Amino acid sequence: MGKRASGASGTRRVVARRRSGVQRFVVIRVSMKLVTFEAEGHEHGGILEGDRVIELGHAFAWFERENGRASDDAHVHARYGRGVLGFVEHAHVARPAADAVVDALRTTHAPASLARPLGGVTLLSPIPRPPSMRDGYAFRQHVETARKNRGLEMIPEFDQFPVFYFTNHQAVIGPGDLRVQRRHLERLDFELEAAIVVGARGRNVPASKADSLVFGLTIMNDFSARVLQMDEMKLSLGPAKGKDFATGLGPWLVTIDELTSHAKTTPQGTQWDLEMRAFVNGVQVSRGNVKDMNWTFAQILERASYGVTLHPGDVIGSGTCGTGCFLELNGSKITKDQWLQPGDVVALEIDGLGRLENRVVEVGEEMSLG
Repeated sequence: MGKRASGASGTRRVVARRRSGVQRFVVIRVSMKLVTFEAEGHEHGGILEGDRVIELGHAFAWFERENGRASDDAHVHARYGRGVLGFVEHAHVARPAADAVVDALRTTHAPASLARPLGGVTLLSPIPRPPSMRDGYAFRQHVETARKNRGLEMIPEFDQFPVFYFTNHQAVIGPGDLRVQRRHLERLDFELEAAIVVGARGRNVPASKADSLVFGLTIMNDFSARVLQMDEMKLSLGPAKGKDFATGLGPWLVTIDELTSHAKTTPQGTQWDLEMRAFVNGVQVSRGNVKDMNWTFAQILERASYGVTLHPGDVIGSGTCGTGCFLELNGSKITKDQWLQPGDVVALEIDGLGRLENRVVEVGEEMSLG
């Protein structure tokens, strides 16, 4: 059997050959979207394939059996890790195996039971608990306008180095309900951002090589309780409590090879030509483009990795694009003192990365221990 092009752009068919009763695969990379989903009360990693989801654990077990290796959970987890984070950490073996499984399902060489309908699962953040999460400040338009609206001059240090802050990697949500308490609703805001997921360890990595660390991209919504945030930042610290209650990621993690037609190589690093949009209750309020970042992700990675080791699965956000939050829109009189309220639905879209939709739900403040 020979290789032939598949119907998906930029992908080619993976050919299966059987020798001495053992399945062998000639692997050619397939563009890929990775998801984490909940089904039957359990969390699973998966690959989005059209309107179905391939469950990673079952898929890798099948692949191991086809290649004459042990397929028990302990072996599969040791070889491929657990979920999407495990996939990223073990990408050198997980990606070729996943490519083979996807092709085998497309060509009916694998059992259909490896996949389930997308409509029958609940999507979570693609990486529900990243090892760490940083958020940048890379769009000049947002920074300059937000400062102008507060009567401040543009800060010259913005052009000297890319800045970021650490946010709460244990408070990540995916599509669905955004559960907030009373004080979060004091000027509750969204922020329209893109984010990268780191795919390899790196330390002191120059911008000229930093794009090699990027595994994929996803949408980020950096939810912000502005009253809490502004009160804290008067003390020259933060943002902390104004940000740490929730950050939205999703709906899936797109590998960078699926985005090559949107990528432009520059001396400062890759620019991604991806339109960005935000909607509140179906009304578009924001528009931007990832390529308008004044600091590239490569430059942010250079700064972040100085004297520090970055790890697979680390998430780094772009910061808010111009017009990408109510703080800026209200200050510019585009909107009139509008903030997110209980029942509101905020949806972020980025070309190639999907649509991340969340509904604001107010919850009580009961104490919880354990």
